[in-house]
Amino acid sequence: MAKKKKKDILEDDEQLDLNAGVALRTHDMINHRYSGDLDELKEGYAKVSLVTNDDMRVDSYGLVHGGFIFCAGDYAAMAAVNDPNVVLASSTSSFLSPVRVGDEVIFEATVRHKDGRKREVKVVGSVLEIKVFEATLKTVVLEKHILKLDLMNASKNV
Repeated sequence: MAKKKKKDILEDDEQLDLNAGVALRTHDMINHRYSGDLDELKEGYAKVSLVTNDDMRVDSYGLVHGGFIFCAGDYAAMAAVNDPNVVLASSTSSFLSPVRVGDEVIFEATVRHKDGRKREVKVVGSVLEIKVFEATLKTVVLEKHILKLDLMNASKNV
């Protein structure tokens, strides 16, 4: 059965609604060719699938660059937090097995801990049930979009 192709970018007035009223509220303009498709979204949980492609190839063997794997894992984590003002603060990640061009990597992200504006998200990426990526991402939900914050003046007042 062929997988239904999703649009790469949503229109301004659209929200991605995947699960009974839970709409994606962040990363609405991300390029799904490189970050994967959001397949499932629940409170504190997201599932993303990334079909690796030739643009991700690093050599003649078809090895995929780990940056694309991390990108899709990060997208899954941000979707699990699902706030328009979420940013990545830090991460620890392990690349457990190589990924090849043509592989479909399934990422599952779960918010494990909340502390005020901070979130800790566990992400696991698998190819055919073989774990290829595992990460813990620490995020922060800001009061407003990070590019609307006056960070230059805020640092002078510290």
